[in-house]
Amino acid sequence: MKFYPMRKFISLLLSLIVFFALTGSVSAASPTLSPTATASATPTIEPVPSPVPDLTQKTQDTLGPLEELLAKQELGPVWPTNPLKYAIRGSVEAGVPANTIVLLLLLPVIATVIAASRHLIGLRGFGIFLPAALSVVFIATGPFLGIGLFTLIISVSFVVRFILKKTKLKLQYLPRAALLLWAVALSVLGVLFLAPIINIPSLANVSIFPILILVLLAEDFTRVQLGKSVKTAFSLTFETIILALLSYLFMTLKPMREYALLNPEKILLILLAINFLLGKYVGLRFMEYVRFRKLIKS
Repeated sequence: MKFYPMRKFISLLLSLIVFFALTGSVSAASPTLSPTATASATPTIEPVPSPVPDLTQKTQDTLGPLEELLAKQELGPVWPTNPLKYAIRGSVEAGVPANTIVLLLLLPVIATVIAASRHLIGLRGFGIFLPAALSVVFIATGPFLGIGLFTLIISVSFVVRFILKKTKLKLQYLPRAALLLWAVALSVLGVLFLAPIINIPSLANVSIFPILILVLLAEDFTRVQLGKSVKTAFSLTFETIILALLSYLFMTLKPMREYALLNPEKILLILLAINFLLGKYVGLRFMEYVRFRKLIKS
């Protein structure tokens, strides 16, 4: 099998990125002017809209711009270049939420970002699925609240394991995991009970979905801690958060969402080509260049 050298690989990857930039210019939708509010005796306080729409929720702030974008798109012939566009249009008209379609189209994007970060930069993390799921958690909760809940769950998991180790309680794996989940649920409940006191509305509105994803990540942290060391577990966890934040930035980028929705065929083909090139690359990663720079220079 023939493998691409570093220089040739980077040039091909840059060519794909330039092609993506040139073909992906999506004109921004013109802002709609809200009707003039009628004067009323009692002034009402309008809620401040979130700067980043939550793609995991079916709200007007999320669905409205996406559906308007689809309505303005001019479709050409179905074959051979537009079958997915017609499928998306028909699904949305039948009641499928546009935000769900966008999330599904963006999942291969962030999977490619995570794979490129692993093979080109050297970030490891807990595989590819957990960073992707954690990025969706950050969309649902916000990055600061998501990292805070994650830190809480990891800390509780670490403390419970430390107590079990010090007390020398010999428990089977599943009862131990159930005890860990019991402690995590109790700690998250305590934080939710404190939400009205510390006045964090986003914390009071958090759903069970991001908490479950964070518990899964805590379980992987515990498994790595058992198999290797605490230092390795913390290192992988930190790199997982970095990958999740990077994926979060891609998923919340408005041009990326619009391009994925309006050009599904192009973006899937581009991702297919990029992953093929990534699979061919066997050179040193960026962190390895930094780590062995003295040896390479000599």
